Amino acid sequence: MTVPANGIGAVIFAHGSGSGRFSPRNSAVAGVLHDGALATLLVDLLTEDEAKDRRRVFDIELLARRLLACTDFVEGTPASRELPIGYFGASTGGGAALVAAADAGDHVRAVVSRGGRPDLAGEALARVRCPTLLIVGGLDYQVIALNREALARLNCERQMVIVPGASHLFEEPAALDEVAHLAREWFTQHLPRSSIRHTSQYS
Repeated sequence: MTVPANGIGAVIFAHGSGSGRFSPRNSAVAGVLHDGALATLLVDLLTEDEAKDRRRVFDIELLARRLLACTDFVEGTPASRELPIGYFGASTGGGAALVAAADAGDHVRAVVSRGGRPDLAGEALARVRCPTLLIVGGLDYQVIALNREALARLNCERQMVIVPGASHLFEEPAALDEVAHLAREWFTQHLPRSSIRHTSQYS
């Protein structure tokens, strides 16, 4: 967890399968968010053994519950408890972030999904109320279709951005940097400084 001075918000990362808190991609995005005065929490939602089980990897409800526990942690930590919270999800973590956001209510102010599977959020999509940004690579054709379907089911402020020439992992030159800057802009727009925090319901 990194909390910059004069932070305006805190972003919890929900990693997808094959990724984790030490991922260079996640660290690069977190660095750009830090430049925007955003705190970040990078945490693995599954243990090493659980991550080897494909059923666990796609257990969106389990991932969402653990993301809510992370929300509880951020709200209970002195350095971050005054900061409004957002989620940054990737792959299956995108679906988990939306389910958790639907259950968290006004405890979560914004969601960004990178190459995510928001379709896996199912019926929870209709319950999401916070502004949601879906970012997809222009070469990730199947995921583009899934994101468009999910976008149509959201009832909140929402936007989908396709990064031209980018694949699923945004490994092309400058692609991930564009993702990071899009995310930072979304979070800085929708996570204004707030002195009002809520008593956590996820203890």
